[in-house]
Amino acid sequence: MSSNIKVLQVIPKLGYGGAETGCYDIAHYLPEKKCKSFIVTSGGQLLKFIDKKKVNLIRLPVHSKNPLLMFLNTIFLIGIILFFNITIVHARSRAPAWSCWLATKLTRRKFVTTFHGTYNFSGKLKKFYNSVMVRSDLIIAGSNFIFSHIKENYFEFLESKKKFLVIFRGINIDYFDSSTKLETDEKKLLEEWEIKKEKKIILVPGRLTSWKGQEMLIEAVNLVNIELGYEAFHVIILGSEQGRSLYKKKLIRLAEQYRLTNQFKFIEHCKDMALAYQVSDIVISPSIEPEAFGRVAVEAQSMEKLIIASNIGGSNETIINEKTGLLFESGDPDSLRKKIIQALTMDETSIKLMGKEGRKNVIKKFNVEKMCFSTYSEYKRLLN
Repeated sequence: MSSNIKVLQVIPKLGYGGAETGCYDIAHYLPEKKCKSFIVTSGGQLLKFIDKKKVNLIRLPVHSKNPLLMFLNTIFLIGIILFFNITIVHARSRAPAWSCWLATKLTRRKFVTTFHGTYNFSGKLKKFYNSVMVRSDLIIAGSNFIFSHIKENYFEFLESKKKFLVIFRGINIDYFDSSTKLETDEKKLLEEWEIKKEKKIILVPGRLTSWKGQEMLIEAVNLVNIELGYEAFHVIILGSEQGRSLYKKKLIRLAEQYRLTNQFKFIEHCKDMALAYQVSDIVISPSIEPEAFGRVAVEAQSMEKLIIASNIGGSNETIINEKTGLLFESGDPDSLRKKIIQALTMDETSIKLMGKEGRKNVIKKFNVEKMCFSTYSEYKRLLN
């Protein structure tokens, strides 16, 4: 059976986000199970890491929401499905999912979707557009939060004969492992960031966008400084503005307003995220809207770092409050202030214990091997 499974994953771009890394991981796992693996995408930074001996890569403009291009993508996908005798098409975003849905209908192949986010909608038309993600033979939710969101908002599109389940996203616990990092590399990164390690370092990973909560974080840091009477730590906001230059300027102005310019550093990108976690003492995920999964919280736990995250969305599932990390009231800078003070005043033994528990939590529930095996198993069941 395994050798007959040919999976075509379709994703707009292969960047460093959760959906993209999940696609990449599955694509390289399938050949280990003697399955043929294909990816259709328009481009992205992860392309250079794809092993072309294992994964067949096809470039199409599947990032486009232009109806004409979406229709042309459908024609090309039909050709790919028939030429390579694809058995399963797995879509990971809405625009390409419509092309995949029609292509699989016409070729009578199995269709799989992974619902990676909450996909905001303000009217019936946008909701209908989003509904393609629940029109597949197998619907995968990346967390229990997303599973509940789908049931509450898309129940009219769900059919009882179609399978709908949760497969938690996974991370590479061998890469996100504090024991594999060299002290010399840590020093190089700190020199590159122009930071001296005389103070603790708070890391805030995530792209620069308002719902990620960077503004609220700056307010909370100001409150911490007022309470302590001095600047006890550096803050690294690590993430790309992705064209949101006005938002980045707004954050910089807010830091200037609170006289925090010397305390904050804005870093666009780090090629070794595990090393970024390693040089940090505290990691914060301050999102003011629910994370579908919350990869930052899982990566930080895997690195045995003290994670502080908002108590909404996926973070409620990935963090065991007061055991593997700390949760604060979403959108409340004063609640975050309290948790930062708590983290700063914790003794080293408690911090290390929380880190150990965090890594155990990730190994048990959020290992990439577990995610890949669960997905592969569902592919097999679908064909049977």
